[in-house]
Parts: sequence; structure tokens; C-alpha cells
Amino acid sequence: MASQASSTPTIAVIAPGAMGAAVAHRFTKSGVTVLTTLEGRSPSTIERARAAGMQDASLPEAAKRVDWVLSILPPSSALQLAEDFRKAYEQEGRGRALTFVDCNAVSPGTVKTIARVFQGSAVRFLDAGIVGGPPDDTYSPAFYASADPADADLLDKFVALGELRIRVVPLRGEGAGIGDASALKMSYAGISKGFTGLVATMILAANASSPATAQALLDELSDSQPMVLQRIAKGIPSMLPKAYRWVGEMEEISAFVHEGLGEGEAHVHHGFAHLYDRVTKALPDGDDVVVLKKFAEDAKKASQGSKGSK
Repeated sequence: MASQASSTPTIAVIAPGAMGAAVAHRFTKSGVTVLTTLEGRSPSTIERARAAGMQDASLPEAAKRVDWVLSILPPSSALQLAEDFRKAYEQEGRGRALTFVDCNAVSPGTVKTIARVFQGSAVRFLDAGIVGGPPDDTYSPAFYASADPADADLLDKFVALGELRIRVVPLRGEGAGIGDASALKMSYAGISKGFTGLVATMILAANASSPATAQALLDELSDSQPMVLQRIAKGIPSMLPKAYRWVGEMEEISAFVHEGLGEGEAHVHHGFAHLYDRVTKALPDGDDVVVLKKFAEDAKKASQGSKGSK
């Protein structure tokens, strides 16, 4: 049985979504056995997992075999997975030393709740936040990680997984602990995905006033804010298929802001959650989606025209 100090640990990555499968592929290309759970998954998800070299296993089997569990899920599923894994661990893995790493876009409050699931067991816990998109042959997102101050050695071991082609950035220093990696993720996503939510909101509001207003908005952005227009051209189309996942993330960011600043400021990202839910309901070709796609297409043409005129 592998130990956490081994150069070739056994790792569970749950679940095999776009991010999870891409991370797992990095591990399997380094010769690591990667388990995941495929029960009830769609054919496309099963094929993605197999293409990444992942092996199907139940949670009890994973609890019996793995050294690390990386939870990479939609935020709404994060706590349930931790609870399910704790039950599986009590069935098959009791007493085994392993580490559960929550890598989800959840608030510090939520990740602390998840950490408490494993209190009283031999399962150790790390808080991690992934900043960036799925890794590929030329790109690696950052896994920011934080630990309880008493678990500094565990943080070092997670950093050592960087040898398996993931980029781990430890958060250390004054006050750092469980919740801080998630706080960083919330802060970064609150800016990056919050920006997309802001521009989508104003595009839809302008168009609701009149199509002429939306066109005037595009023209003014092209003239005075060309960098913003370029981000709209790229960001809106890439957001549409992900909007359903961003609803829960915006709610978690809202909770994070509420914890730190209070109720009033928390309304900002709560509003973006509503926006992304609205977009999700309009897919694939509802009125809001048509408006956003057209604006993004026109923004791309305007940006290309602006570059060509320089």
C-alpha cells in the first residue's frame, strides 16, 4: 500500500468533469493510479474519464486504496461528497492515513464545515482553491492551498505533488489556515467571473431599454474602452455553457463577502447568481442568450476593426 510520502501515490479525483479529468490526466501521464466514481455518470463523462486514464471505483474502494482525495465538484455538491466519503471511510478505510483536499469554489465558512466532517477520524484535511482553467499540454492552473497551522507538514506533502505536474502554491504566514485558500479563490473569482456577470447584466439591461441603446453601448465601449470590449468578445461566449456552475459559485462568494463585510455588500454577487441562473434558463437559444451572443459577435468584429485601423 502506497504511503503519502511515496513518489507514486494513489489518488482519487472526484469528479471527472472538465477540470477533474484534466487534472487526473496530468497524474496518469506521470504514472499515478487515479480513481474516480462513475456510477450514474453520463456516457460523455465516462468517456472523458477513460480518456484521462481514470479507473472506476466506489467510494468504499477508494477509501481503502487512496492516499489523496481531490474533491473537484460544483460547489453545491462539495459538502455531500465529504459526508459520503466519511461514511465510506468508516466502512472500508478506518484508521488508514489519507488526506482529503477540498478544491472547490466554496466560501471559507463552507470549507470549514467540510473540514469538520473529518474530525475524529484519521483523515487529514487541506483547503485548496483552483485559480485558472483546466490544465493542458502548455498551461497549468494554480492550486492555492492552506492548512491548519498544526499541519504544516501536510502542506509540504501537497506541494510535493507538484512533481506530478500540478502547480501548488502554499499559503503560509500570519493568520493562514483552513479557509484562506478558499478565500483567495472567492476573491479572484469574484473579480473575474463577477466582471463577466457585470457586463452581461448591463448588456441585457441596455437591450431591454432598446436595441439602439445596446448598439450605442457597444459603439462607446469600442471608442473609449476597447480592452473591455475585447474581454466581452471572449468572455461572454465562454461563460454561456458554464453559467449553471457559476450560480452556486456566486452564492458562495456572496456568503464570503457577507462574512467579511456584511449583508449590503453581499448583494452584489447574489445578484450575479440570479443573472447566471437567468442565462442558464435561457439556453440554448432564448432571448437573453441571443442578445448576449450577438453583442459578443459584434464586439469581436468591432475589436478586430479597431486593431486593423491602427
